[in-house]
Amino acid sequence: MLPGGPSRHPPSMKNSDTGIHRCAWADSSPLMCAYHDQEWGVPVRDGRELWETLMLEGFQAGLSWSVILHRRETFREAFQGFIPERVARFTEADVARLLLNPGIIRSRAKIEATIGGARAYLAMAKAGEDFSAFAWSFVDGKPIPNKTGKVLAKTPLSEKLSAALKKRGFKFVGPVIVYAWMQAVGLVDDHMPGCFKRAKATPQG
Repeated sequence: MLPGGPSRHPPSMKNSDTGIHRCAWADSSPLMCAYHDQEWGVPVRDGRELWETLMLEGFQAGLSWSVILHRRETFREAFQGFIPERVARFTEADVARLLLNPGIIRSRAKIEATIGGARAYLAMAKAGEDFSAFAWSFVDGKPIPNKTGKVLAKTPLSEKLSAALKKRGFKFVGPVIVYAWMQAVGLVDDHMPGCFKRAKATPQG
């Protein structure tokens, strides 16, 4: 699932100004173009960053990714930098505060899922399960290229990872959301054939 949902446009297209081939969705706006070129699909190894992105993907459900990008810094401020130890201590008063914040997605279910996600993240750590090692174990430690040439919404692997996350207490982690997350953090290389970023992502963290 590409940011903003599956595209009906060609897999990649040539930007008329730069002559660079990108995934078609990247030219929808300057913000999406920068996100595509600098972040999307770059392998993320830091567990906290992986968790933050998963939480934001949950907020995206039913919306376009550009909405989240426009509000990402406000989200980070509202959720105290997405530091799990802080978010896990949020109370009903914090939920009420967040529901009044126009700079985020004011969904009680998604807010509570993020708080629960912080607690699940910490429970994994307490049990000796590193979140990054957990996530990357599903792809044997390296990005899996999408060789179909098609825009996918989910895969058997995203269904398996979704089930594992739900088992650990995470919510808003259905297989479609999880696949979007896998694309974003580089667990899969879903840059389309012809895109200049295909198979050129470099690790972060």
